[in-house]
Amino acid sequence: MSTVRSIIGRHALVTGGGSGVGKAIALALAEAGMAVTICGRREAALAEVAKENDRIFGLAADVTNEAEMAALHQKAGAARGPFDIVVANAGMAGSAPAHKTSLAAWQHTLDVNLTGAFLTVKPALAGMLGRKQGRIVFVASTAGLKGYAYVAPYVAAKHGVVGLMRALAAETAQSGVTVNAVCPGFVETDMLEESIQRIVEKTGRSMEETRQTLSATNPQGRFIQPEEVADAVLWLCSDAARSITGQAISISGGETW
Repeated sequence: MSTVRSIIGRHALVTGGGSGVGKAIALALAEAGMAVTICGRREAALAEVAKENDRIFGLAADVTNEAEMAALHQKAGAARGPFDIVVANAGMAGSAPAHKTSLAAWQHTLDVNLTGAFLTVKPALAGMLGRKQGRIVFVASTAGLKGYAYVAPYVAAKHGVVGLMRALAAETAQSGVTVNAVCPGFVETDMLEESIQRIVEKTGRSMEETRQTLSATNPQGRFIQPEEVADAVLWLCSDAARSITGQAISISGGETW
């Protein structure tokens, strides 16, 4: 109960909020009493999520575009006040052996996952520091804590996100702002299903065999659910986690720690 009370009335930004983990986080924060602005590139998907809770508002923006992200912060701030919480969740992943990865694919993966995370939080930092309070949560991955084959750009980007988090946590430690990352293993989302389909097409394995192989990376033998990630983010946003900063929290059933 104290966790919920401490965030009622605050304003949160969740990028990539139109589906998957971002949607689950947005709904959890809204249900706890927060105003939540979600962003993404697909207006229709944002509108569908907003229909599920009247505290959620959708604004289209591309996290890789500095001007669009600055405008989003300004517009949302004028309507509902500055962001007290920023959840940098937007991301994407492809797969290919490193020697077959084009420079364009490498750059696009870093642009979305790493530069996009930076551009998401940068406009909020000065205000949070001035108010001496705020919560920043990066949705990274176990790929930010270990290596995986055939996703070198994604692994590099998520390691970068964890490093960015630690740098910001060091900068803000005495300010009342906390900065953390959650690092899920394989989460049962549409993005995972797309990855499974790519593996099936490239290897000839069955869908079931591929799902079993991926879920086996979790010592609990299952996929993480989006709501589990959302619960961790909700706690990190609360006053109950005011002493937690600079942490990369693995949500993986023990795969990493």
